[in-house]
Amino acid sequence: MKQAKPLFHISESLESHPDFNPLPEGFYNKSTLVLAQDLLGCLLVKETAEGRASGFIVETEAYIGPDDRAAHSFGNRRTKRTEAMFAHPGTVYTYLMHTHTLVNVVSAPREKPEAILIRAIEPYSGIELMKKRRGLDDLKKLASGPGKLTKAMGITMNDYGNSFTQPPLYISKGISPAQISSGPRIGIGNSGEAKDYPWRFWISTSPFISK
Repeated sequence: MKQAKPLFHISESLESHPDFNPLPEGFYNKSTLVLAQDLLGCLLVKETAEGRASGFIVETEAYIGPDDRAAHSFGNRRTKRTEAMFAHPGTVYTYLMHTHTLVNVVSAPREKPEAILIRAIEPYSGIELMKKRRGLDDLKKLASGPGKLTKAMGITMNDYGNSFTQPPLYISKGISPAQISSGPRIGIGNSGEAKDYPWRFWISTSPFISK
């Protein structure tokens, strides 16, 4: 008997096309670790003058400050850089890492600075535009990392402090993953036991996660 081909691409599992309607504010009103998993399978969308690009979120990483030594807000640190983390859940928190912009979803109630890094997406629409921005044709490597996906989608520091509930950068409904895996966060340096927290989550069968 011929075995069924494993389903790796989210787009292959869709029964209908996404509606590109932003998820409501209420979607973000949950604990950071729960939200980090609920974001998996959702569609990240960015609209620019060049066109619209989107991709399904396949990997996230939670940062629970101010008690998380790996979080920018550890010790309740409040600076010009981290101010967005103190805003309402669903706020866009972007920051620069070397020359790359990284994008996060602010979580937890206002004045409780927690956030979720979007680490990787599976490209869905605007793929040719994403390839042009990245100068790359390999679909699996196009957005398989936090800096790669922002460049591919046109996410910049101008998105800082905006809300994911409205354009130009927003999150809409996608699919519910069949299986989610978790493990230690990536690139956590001298953060004590925080480097071992299993707060990175990814869709288990996805070939689009970061390496």
